[in-house]
Parts: sequence; structure tokens; C-alpha cells
Amino acid sequence: MAGQALYYGMNALSHNVIMADRKKLKSANGMYLGSTGSGKSFAAKRELLNVFLTIPQDRIIVVDPMGEYAPLVRRLGGQVIEIAPDSLHHLNPMDVELNMAAGESPLSMKADFLLSLCELVVGGKEGLQPVEKTVIDRAVRNVYRPFLADPDPAKMPILGDLYNELLKQPEPEAARIAAALELYVSGSLNVFNHRTNVELSNRLVCFDIKQLGKQLKKLGMLIVQDQIWNRVTINRAEKKSTRYYMDEFHLLLKEEQTAAYSVEIWKRFRKWGGIPTAITQNVKDLLSSREVENIFENSDFVLMLNQAQGDRAILAKQLNISPQQMKYVTHTEAGEGLIFYGNVVLPFIDRFPTDTELYRLLTTKPEEVSKA
Repeated sequence: MAGQALYYGMNALSHNVIMADRKKLKSANGMYLGSTGSGKSFAAKRELLNVFLTIPQDRIIVVDPMGEYAPLVRRLGGQVIEIAPDSLHHLNPMDVELNMAAGESPLSMKADFLLSLCELVVGGKEGLQPVEKTVIDRAVRNVYRPFLADPDPAKMPILGDLYNELLKQPEPEAARIAAALELYVSGSLNVFNHRTNVELSNRLVCFDIKQLGKQLKKLGMLIVQDQIWNRVTINRAEKKSTRYYMDEFHLLLKEEQTAAYSVEIWKRFRKWGGIPTAITQNVKDLLSSREVENIFENSDFVLMLNQAQGDRAILAKQLNISPQQMKYVTHTEAGEGLIFYGNVVLPFIDRFPTDTELYRLLTTKPEEVSKA
């Protein structure tokens, strides 16, 4: 489609404008990599803004663990969903989207997600045992039977329904899983035991999970990703692409369940019309995950800014960067780096006027944010 190329700065060698269309790549998946203060979140917001202004048919979703995107999203008339223990916004992890593609079973996909959720809740190095997985799968299918017979949103199950169903099962393993879930159903962390009460129909949606504590953040990220799957499914039926931005991406790779779910997104989003973008500064954390090979292999767009010394050698090997190219991400200023677009590598510079309202909405420098 014409007119979908976006501005990414100036070529540091020729000073020509760099315009690129990620949708034309074999895999439109992308990554923004840079050390603290290098401008990676600024650059990601810049792309998000360009998509918003120039490609009106695309939908945009942001997962914001640090609360840095909300001002920009609000200014653009988007929707900020604050997920926190005392928030009025609720997401139901049991939500299921029935409008799937041919060959995809909504219940099987939901059962797979709820296995990941229970594994995260139960914890332990061994994860769920085969009997526990069988018990969860059976309970999930029982819980959804009334809803599937009559798909009324008022009949959508909640986490408490799964908990009660597990208590009915005869196996001792079921009681163990239910005991682990109790904290999230009737205990102090019951933030996800409600029906979804937010509409995700806005073109630009930001999930602000800054206020989720350590115990809930991992679970929250998994549940938000599942909600995004549902939204991508709906957008695809309407023939709309979904741009999905994940800041602090290394947090998703720290837990096996959220890492595996993220890799599924990287592998399968393309056929669903999704374009995921990971933004992270902790390259060592990123590369310590076993899943990261899949993510690099399935990303044909990488925007790399200044890198810390320990990360440079790792990335040079991972992305086959020459010493000559590496100087563009070594002790460079914010907004300078390399763009990898398919097989093309370009050094770029992007200088943004600092005396504008837009700059104040895009910046993440603490001293500038507090002033704004």
C-alpha cells in the first residue's frame, strides 16, 4: 500500500532522509535496542506517532511497564488502561475470543494460556506435572461449557469459576493448584478476578502496568498479552494491522511462561496482521533467555542506539556487525545509531527540536519529564 513508509532520521553518511516501510519486509517484527539515555523509547514513540498520523487504518497497542507512554497516548486521544490493585479498570484472564481463523480452536488456545497462567502461579522449578496439566485442562473445558452453549458476555467465566471447578475435581493435584490460585481469587492479589470492564475499541490503547507490584507484574504482563491476542484477532477480521509495542521487553523474558508466550507472538503475529516491536536496554538479560534466538531470527527490523561496552560484543556477533559499523553505536549521542532493514544496514542521526510540545511528550529524560 502506498504511503506507508515512515521517517526514521537522516543517513549519517549521505544525509539523505531515511524512509522505510516495515510491512514490506519478510518479517515486519522489530526491536529497539539501546543503553539508558540513548533515546530508544523516544525513537519508539516517534515511530508510534508517525504510524498514528500517517497510517490511519493501523491499530496501535502499547504495554507500558514504567508509565512513560500515557501522556503521549492521552494527548493523541488514545485510551490508557491502568492495571493496578486499586484501579477501576479490570481485565479478565478468562476472556475468550470465539471469532478465530479456520483451523484454530478458541478453547484450545485459551486452555494453553491458562496452563501458562497456572504454571506462573504455582511456580517451582519443575513447573506443572502431567497430571496437573490434565486436571487444569479438564476444569477449563467444564468451566466454558455454559458460555460456549450460549455466548453471552454476561456468562463469561472469571478466575473464581476456574478455582471452584478445580475444587470439585477428585485429584489431590487439583486442590494444590486451587490453593495456589486462592491468593489471586479471594486473597489480597485478586485484581484479575473480575470481568473485563474496558472497551479496547480505541485506535490507540496503552496498558499502564507501572503500579502492579512485583508479585503481580509477571502475571499482569501475561494477561495483557492474552488480551492483545484477542484484540489482534478482532482487528484481523476487520482487515486491520495491529502495531504492538512492548517496552522493558527483557522483563517478559525473565519468566519461562511469558517468554514462551512472547515467542509465540513473534512467530505467529504476522499471519494475524500483527507487527510486534520490542524495546529494551538490558541486552545481556535479553540474550540470557533461551527464547531470544527465535526473536532475533524473526525480526527483520532492528533500530540500535548507543550500546554499553558489554553488550556491543554480544550484538556484533548476533547481528554480524562490522567494526566500522559498530562505531555508530559506541559512545554516540542520543538519537544516533544503526538501522537494520532486512539485509540493509544504515547509520542514522535523528535530531528532534527540543522546544516543542511534541518533544515534551516524547522525552523520557527524568529532568525533562519532571519539568513538563
